[in-house]
Amino acid sequence: MGITIRERAPTPPMDIRDIHTPVFLERCIELLAPAVSHEGAVLVDATLGMGGHAEALLQRFGGLHLIGLDRDRDALAIAGRRLERFADRLTLVHTVYDGIAAAIAGTGTDGVDGILFDLGVSSLQLDEADRGFAYSHDAPLDMRMDQTTGMTAAEVVAGYGEGDLRRIFERYGEEKLAGRYARAIIAARALTPIERSGQLVQILIDATPAAARRTGHPAKRVFQALRIEVNAELSVLERAIPAALSSLKVGGRIVVLAYQSLEDRLVKRAFARASASTAPAGLPVELPEHAPRFRPLVKGAELASDQERARNPRATPVRLRAIERVRPEPGKETA
Repeated sequence: MGITIRERAPTPPMDIRDIHTPVFLERCIELLAPAVSHEGAVLVDATLGMGGHAEALLQRFGGLHLIGLDRDRDALAIAGRRLERFADRLTLVHTVYDGIAAAIAGTGTDGVDGILFDLGVSSLQLDEADRGFAYSHDAPLDMRMDQTTGMTAAEVVAGYGEGDLRRIFERYGEEKLAGRYARAIIAARALTPIERSGQLVQILIDATPAAARRTGHPAKRVFQALRIEVNAELSVLERAIPAALSSLKVGGRIVVLAYQSLEDRLVKRAFARASASTAPAGLPVELPEHAPRFRPLVKGAELASDQERARNPRATPVRLRAIERVRPEPGKETA
């Protein structure tokens, strides 16, 4: 297996290692190590980004082959440059992470030993102002993680009705002022198109009562909601986690880093189902075929330590969950 995408990114203005600090790096390595430290192990980095976690894993485990997935071609290009010295142990695939099963099959691998999900918006996307993810920078309202396809945030803001805007602000942003913000956007766009993040931020600020402004930036939750809607993040994750679990060999491990509660709840539920007995209620003895096929590796969700938060502020909201396959799927007892 070798690199399948070889785009070259422009030389960054500074060393990529200085601008990208992987979150929970040592803890991820610690949790994945028992599954991927043997010769010939295969790990999927389902959210490759700029390759920080991938670089550390490839350095640490000399017999590891890594399959890196990302929907962002710019990220794949940067990661390919960063990881070029590992070319003979690296496969890069341009895909959304719910395509994990197809990506694994495309390498000729029938199962993997480890999978890492580092969810949410990447450092690259946040730090490149012209991508429109950050409410602190004026930029075109894009927010697409893959800029080659799909609806932009500007198109959502321009085309969704008041009810739909309110729905996504409530559901994906958990925004208490969702209705007020939806009405403000409808009124503002009747006067002029809302095409830039700065315009939207000002609309939201103007619509926010003075008391509410003291509890955080008015745009934070709305921008999160728009990003999730544009990239279908939750529906993608709902498909990706079961596909990832099914792709693990016995002894294989998954680590997930979630940055907001909606993602974490979805992962929590999926892991709980996977690690529960399937025995019918009232059965006096659990039969072997009903025994859990996975076991959790951490109790609940781990949070970043004070030291980790000081070193990397982006770790502050992260919730880490991890799980290990202990039994094969039915019909795959020899897997």
